[in-house]
Amino acid sequence: MTASPSSISLRGVYVGSLVTLSPSQCSSGIDKRPVAPDTPLEITRVGIAGDVQGDRKHHGGPEKAIHHYPYEHYAWWRERFPSRAGRFAHAPAFGENLSSEGWTERDLCIGDQLVWGTARLEVSQGRQPCWRIGVWNDEPLLPREVQRSGRSGWYYRVSVPGLARREDPLQRIHRPHPDWPLTRIQHLLYEDPLDLDGLAGMAALPALAPGWRELAARRLADRRVEDWEGRLTGARPDPGARPSR
Repeated sequence: MTASPSSISLRGVYVGSLVTLSPSQCSSGIDKRPVAPDTPLEITRVGIAGDVQGDRKHHGGPEKAIHHYPYEHYAWWRERFPSRAGRFAHAPAFGENLSSEGWTERDLCIGDQLVWGTARLEVSQGRQPCWRIGVWNDEPLLPREVQRSGRSGWYYRVSVPGLARREDPLQRIHRPHPDWPLTRIQHLLYEDPLDLDGLAGMAALPALAPGWRELAARRLADRRVEDWEGRLTGARPDPGARPSR
């Protein structure tokens, strides 16, 4: 873990309405728009009031109520994809709700508890990138690069609903699992995906989103890694395809 501030200011807060992504013609809430700094926002158990998701099976819900993406990453993306630099000139190219400087995936742990206005948030999981961010940014390699680089952002659950404004700071008030930074979870998911001891710890981590605890438990039981291609590319899964590893 790196030393990081316990409180940061937000650069932006964003909410979205549904758009249709081509060529699949699926609905997505990735088209986020900025909220004025002094606008009071209702923070509910499933996110910021007025924000929407198109695919409620894989996006949104209590464990992925609010998505936070570090603004620090944008410069790296402009260098990685110079032909798409305009897309990465400013947030929210990744469909994030919150944008800030001061925290990245190295600085937060699963279960970290934060105050924003009168609401309380908890870090629930990282983001598993899907093909939609590639379509939205006209760069099909983007989801795979988000996964490979670890520049995914993270999600909050809302433990106490309340009211907040963009100008309100985000303040970390408690860290129950200091041994579980988001980067450790990412390492287990993608770099050492059959580290059985690590997976056992991940499966038993109470503050981790249930879906990710179940993923770790499945890997432990099956001794294999799930196929990532459908999520990353949008291709329909091949029943006869081999797992990713």
